Amino acid sequence: MDKMLYVAMTGASQNALAQQAHANNLANISTTGFQRDLEQARSMPVFGDSFPSRAYAMTERPATDFSAGAMIETGRELDVAVSGSGFMAVQAPDGSEAYVRTGSLNIDALGVLRAGNGMPVLGNGGPIAVPPEQKVEVGDDGTISIRAMGEDPRVMAQVDRIKLVNPDTKGLVKGLDGLIHTSSGQPADADVNVRVVSGFLEASNVNAVEEMTSMLSLSRQFELHIKMMNAAKEGDEAMARVLQIG
Repeated sequence: MDKMLYVAMTGASQNALAQQAHANNLANISTTGFQRDLEQARSMPVFGDSFPSRAYAMTERPATDFSAGAMIETGRELDVAVSGSGFMAVQAPDGSEAYVRTGSLNIDALGVLRAGNGMPVLGNGGPIAVPPEQKVEVGDDGTISIRAMGEDPRVMAQVDRIKLVNPDTKGLVKGLDGLIHTSSGQPADADVNVRVVSGFLEASNVNAVEEMTSMLSLSRQFELHIKMMNAAKEGDEAMARVLQIG
């Protein structure tokens, strides 16, 4: 029997996975700092006795779109976004170093500076701790400055500096935790040329129209695969009837 049924089945199943990738992008269209996942399909030869034209389909997520999203002005001093290329370093739940493009920063009860996702923000020597203060400012180079309790309004003290990096995006991957990691697992070097903007957050770089168009196209392809599977079933049933007559 020809491999038509199995080829159509793999096309339909992999097509569904591709739709999931686009659905996830659409679900995060309002998530600040989200960077959309790309997907592509490639053909795999069918092993065994089959026609040379038969090929399985395989859907992959080859990369992440690291292009910058639009800047959203919030006016909040602890809302920080990277201007241009680069990332801010945070500490992932497993203790490793990960990277984000934007963060609605907060100071927890212990004085640890955390990004909007709850991850500690990394500075020169690890997670940044902020002493009790009246005011916090973030400079364009990532410097954290505070006005201590009871100090003169003109006196600002530098506490630490956010670790800013700008590694080659070819060596970066998005983990299952939604954070950006280096493919080697090694921390990236700090880059003094990376700048941040206080009072802004970066919007998702998902294009709703493009994602919807892709999902519609994939839906049409899925329907075609189902028709091929039905055609294979009808052909098999017809062959069975012929054999019964004989």
